[in-house]
Amino acid sequence: MGLNKVPDAKTLARIAQALGGEVIEKLHERLLGLAQKHGVIRGRKMRVDTTVVETNVHYPTDSSLLGDGARVLTRTMKKIEKQGGKLKRKVRDRTRSVNKRAIAIATASRYKGEAGEQKRKKEYRRLLRLTRQILNDAKRVMEETERRRKPALRALRDGLATMADRVRQVVKQAKARIFDGVTQLPGKIVSLFEPHTEIIRKGKTSKPTEFGKLVQLTEAENQIVTYYDVFDERPSDRELLTNAVTEQIQRLGRAPRLVTADAGYYAQTHEQAAEALGVKRVAVPNRNTRSAERKRLERMPWFKKAQAWRTGCEGRISVLKRRHGLRRSLYRGVEGMKRWVGLGVLADNLINMGRVLSVSRA
Repeated sequence: MGLNKVPDAKTLARIAQALGGEVIEKLHERLLGLAQKHGVIRGRKMRVDTTVVETNVHYPTDSSLLGDGARVLTRTMKKIEKQGGKLKRKVRDRTRSVNKRAIAIATASRYKGEAGEQKRKKEYRRLLRLTRQILNDAKRVMEETERRRKPALRALRDGLATMADRVRQVVKQAKARIFDGVTQLPGKIVSLFEPHTEIIRKGKTSKPTEFGKLVQLTEAENQIVTYYDVFDERPSDRELLTNAVTEQIQRLGRAPRLVTADAGYYAQTHEQAAEALGVKRVAVPNRNTRSAERKRLERMPWFKKAQAWRTGCEGRISVLKRRHGLRRSLYRGVEGMKRWVGLGVLADNLINMGRVLSVSRA
């Protein structure tokens, strides 16, 4: 690529994908250093909140997951058959039958009462039987090609084995839910392609259930995000405050005078830990308190002002989702999610830094 040639969107996307999450974190830390140097942030205030960034998956139902598995397993076996030569038995394509069963399940779900439930269970039994037949075919194909050394063939075989394990898990959880009424099963997955996806409920009336990863964002002055974290497994918000304060101190070299968050973050131990780190005022409401002294504290002007400033965190999250695509990650895997979130935060910080500097130098 020539020095004067501007890279197109696809080239930029490839460059972004080549960068790991750690590299983007280092770029973010460097940007914070520049923001401090030019007086955009001083680290005197801090607000923190969590949100969900969804993975790029369709709404998961047992029938749709089984359909995905049947399609991918059959397609992979066909490729192995084509590249590896003749198998003892030709791979049978059952995807049409699987699709018919999925449509029948959707139709049966429209009927209410015991008759509709029995019809739905009957169709699920047929779908599960077809899926088990496809899994048996996959096992046979893997056994037949085990000794073949062609690299491309081995890669396909490894992919087939990985997908077969995921489909077996889907069969297990579908049987437990449909026939036993068990919805909480160890190792439950909601996507064959993004198996790290979690089911997260944050109490939103517009979207009660989200499928993705919990992300925490910490802000200082002028809407600059000082720290972001994509959690491998969702923690409780109550466990996060001390670590958020510690991370900001580490990045900015000083403890904030004020820390504020919503009531979900409240825990007395974490409030005390923040104060021990050098925070002068912690404004996190305790909704369950019966203490008159605590209630007086939360009615004080500085506490109310801090909570009013805290609500800006929700606006920052909204902007990140609308302007920078943090509604849904289009990169695959947990590392892809970290890259996606990191790039969105970098872009937003650059815009806000430019806005502040342009006003100060005008």
